[in-house]
Amino acid sequence: MEYRQLGASGLRVPVLSFGTGTFGGGNPFFKAWGSTQVDEARRMIGLCLDAGVNLFDTSNVYSNGMSEEILGKALEGKRDQVIISTKATFPMSADTNDMGSSRYHLTKACEDSLRRLNTDHIDIYHMHGFDALTPVDETLRTLDGLVQSGKVRYIACSNFSGWHLMKSLAVSEKYGWARYVGHQAYYSLVSREFEWELMPLGIDQNVGTLVWSPLSAGRLSGKYRRDQPMPEDARIAQGGGEGPPIPDDLFYGIIDTLNEIAAETGKTVPQVALNWVLQRPTVSTLVIGARTEEQLKQNLGAVGWQLTKEQVARLDAASHRDPIYPYWHQRSVSSQINPPPVG
Repeated sequence: MEYRQLGASGLRVPVLSFGTGTFGGGNPFFKAWGSTQVDEARRMIGLCLDAGVNLFDTSNVYSNGMSEEILGKALEGKRDQVIISTKATFPMSADTNDMGSSRYHLTKACEDSLRRLNTDHIDIYHMHGFDALTPVDETLRTLDGLVQSGKVRYIACSNFSGWHLMKSLAVSEKYGWARYVGHQAYYSLVSREFEWELMPLGIDQNVGTLVWSPLSAGRLSGKYRRDQPMPEDARIAQGGGEGPPIPDDLFYGIIDTLNEIAAETGKTVPQVALNWVLQRPTVSTLVIGARTEEQLKQNLGAVGWQLTKEQVARLDAASHRDPIYPYWHQRSVSSQINPPPVG
């Protein structure tokens, strides 16, 4: 397993990490992701550790805490071998203060996650989304306090806009507080908007990317074929999909190219799709999920080899989408003063 630095931190993480949103299945949305219970979770964690995957990602909101609880039980006796990543911000109840990134909520949310995970510290603590109502300095001062207390090792964000992240980094620098070293973001061959603003920011500010849904909610799992109905067991068909609709011509052009390259390499479609993301700038780790042990074994096969430059170029071309303003304007008129765009 290859390990990479997580942004401007000294923490090294495996290029594949295991996402445990499939643990629990506590409501219809998360049941479509999976409903893994403790015994199977232990076996999956064993498979991961055998492959060198020691980073496990969860969130307090996954099945309303069930994912954290199952992960905590499945890791009994292995805590010193693993890195745990969890998140806060999204609502945990109808209580108006049981959400967001306020000092009130984060203090409680962190304590609750520590209890559910049965641990005394969280290695990477993410803000699951940007809270526009809470002052940024209140959030970051609270997170710095959690770091200083030893309850959190590193802080990261997720699903931020470019200005959200840049403002947060500036506030941390101003006061000498802990800074976000990672950004967990939605990115795949069918969703490359991350490249327009957030990837250049990550390069400039040395923020590592922890990619969530690198197979786009199963769209790149190999189950989809041109002119065939959506598989009934697909996550999207069961109501667990995320992200906007993808134009058919773009989507099936990507699928066709993936199938061609899978045949050339002897790899599976999801392995090719994951390998492409691993070669992108700023990427520290891909958060892969799996509803079954067999899916997990297949996804682990995305490492230990590389697509050729020619194969990467074909996937780049098949997945290209014209950027929105101001990015199309910057690309068309600023080439003489700016570096070439990514992708």
